Amino acid sequence: MSVKTSLFALAVALLPLSPLAAAEEAPAAVTAFYDFWNSGDQAQLAKAIAPGFTDHTLPAGRPQGPEGPAFASRNFRKAVPDLSVTITKMIVSGDYVTVHMTFHGHFTGTFGSHQGQGQAIDFIATDLLKLTDGKVSDNWHIEDNLTLLTKMGVAKVSE
Repeated sequence: MSVKTSLFALAVALLPLSPLAAAEEAPAAVTAFYDFWNSGDQAQLAKAIAPGFTDHTLPAGRPQGPEGPAFASRNFRKAVPDLSVTITKMIVSGDYVTVHMTFHGHFTGTFGSHQGQGQAIDFIATDLLKLTDGKVSDNWHIEDNLTLLTKMGVAKVSE
């Protein structure tokens, strides 16, 4: 591959994809994984996750393995029952998929000892997924938890 072709390929890979375009190019397991985050539907998670799934950025209290994302979704939906996700960028490179997304919803439930008052919630997150045998086998993720907790009224940022 020439340098000119490589630069063109890099430029195309860095272009933002609409959620529709990203979904059309995504491997089936990745589509199912984000359908799960949009709905909490365990059947979508089962389509997506490999039996030996590893969360490499596992938060304290979350179980490792395929039960981890299910646990996270169940608990987060107790606070934000209408949770949804919009994929804003997706880059597929071999067995790896990087996804940048925004979560949306309203804090109407409970989070620890905090009761929601209907606050609008939106925060960004990024996943690096590895696919093995057509399933999501590994995830490295980061969420903007400060924005989330501030919008929920759980954290206060002094100015």
